[in-house]
Amino acid sequence: MTHPRQTHRTLTLIAIMLATFMAAMEMTVVSTAMPAVVGELGGIHLYAWVFTGYMLSATVMVPIFGKLADLYGRKPMILFGIAVFLLGSIGSGLSTTMLQLVIFRVVQGFGAGAMQPISITIIGDMYSLEERAKVQGMVGAIWGLAGLVGPLLGGAIVEWLTWHWIFFINVPFGVLAAVVLVAAFHERIEKRAHALDYAGAALLSGAILCLLAAASGGVGVWPVGVASLLLVGFVAVERRAPEPVLPLALLRDRVIGLSNLAGALVGAAMMSTVTYVPLFVQGIAGGSATDAGRAITPMVIAWPIFSTLGGELIPRVGFRPVIRAGLALTAGSALLLALLLEPGLPIWAIGSIMAGYGAGLGLANTALLLAVQTAVDWRQRGVATASTMFFRTIGGALTVGALGGLIAAGIANVPGVPPGAADELLGPDHGRSLPVALLRSLSSALADGLHTSFLVIAALAILALAVGLAFPRPTPSPERVPAA
Repeated sequence: MTHPRQTHRTLTLIAIMLATFMAAMEMTVVSTAMPAVVGELGGIHLYAWVFTGYMLSATVMVPIFGKLADLYGRKPMILFGIAVFLLGSIGSGLSTTMLQLVIFRVVQGFGAGAMQPISITIIGDMYSLEERAKVQGMVGAIWGLAGLVGPLLGGAIVEWLTWHWIFFINVPFGVLAAVVLVAAFHERIEKRAHALDYAGAALLSGAILCLLAAASGGVGVWPVGVASLLLVGFVAVERRAPEPVLPLALLRDRVIGLSNLAGALVGAAMMSTVTYVPLFVQGIAGGSATDAGRAITPMVIAWPIFSTLGGELIPRVGFRPVIRAGLALTAGSALLLALLLEPGLPIWAIGSIMAGYGAGLGLANTALLLAVQTAVDWRQRGVATASTMFFRTIGGALTVGALGGLIAAGIANVPGVPPGAADELLGPDHGRSLPVALLRSLSSALADGLHTSFLVIAALAILALAVGLAFPRPTPSPERVPAA
């Protein structure tokens, strides 16, 4: 509980928005810089892990840090999260190998897993219900701004500085946010009894890591067996846990179950597209990091615009038409990308397709989230919302990892490839120092892998549309408390 006389709400909100901006921007700023990172550090087989490591650790830690904040207070936990995030940022910027970068990205994700839920909780502590809708809208705008700035900033930093600065740039923002929170935010801690589901979080993390290892290839099929055992253990633990990390009972509700399934599929398509379109632009089309940013920026511009439009349409037409329209736009854009993405396709044409992609995501994700929140009692709204975000992120992490393994395997199968040759393809000279025959073979293998990846992405988006067509009409819970 905050002390109204002592806490400076405006300064605290500014600090929260700074922390939110950092965590949100790290989801997109890295995508346009990664080909340059691989060109310098090598390790193209670990390309996907730079994204999935961050997403996985952030997602799994969200419920854990949310409960720790109830036990030990919001202030110490969010300061701890900022410190861990900055440690991961500095380590990422200083990395000299791809393995080091993956490890420090996981550390970054742990910090983000504390910053995201506790920021929302602090806002709930400081503001009344009437004020909260406005403030949460401002925080939501920060996510949209970070999505817009991230790709362009990543491209500009690579062009004018070095890729290391996409991580170092977090340090001044993080230090400023921490200093302001120390000075402006004060609370009286009221300890509440909680049973933290450490076992469930550990089993789920282990299962997902095994699935990622299997999807990425090169380790055989044994991780699938281990993942199956861990998931069985996870289900057993969740059935008995007083406060499960993922309440299984909620998933039996048809609205929530189908929303999470559609969210996982569309999240897989979204994160894979944002990850691999920049790789295509820089690795196949011979564009720069700035070109890659220009290609995906229309998506993150269209997303918040159509998210707002969806919010206006839902009270008039209901959830189902908005969900189906959004998923149809996403599926159509993904299919166009798979069929038309060739080296000669202009950047503006790629951007136009990505704008349609973003429009569909904005409509569908908003409607799916609001449908879930409408279908449950207000006391379950937080955990239901968290489950939707969880499945969307996990779907993205697993698919990005699997497609990364597919691309890496295709390159590895090119005969007579010397060590590091594939990494040079993504370097600043796009592999021009390589023998012509080898360069042609590597480019062909990368192009084939990306073409297959975009076909898979289109199939996932079409499956999401099929789920949307089966979506029921949500019935508001009789115990639902109206939002401001």
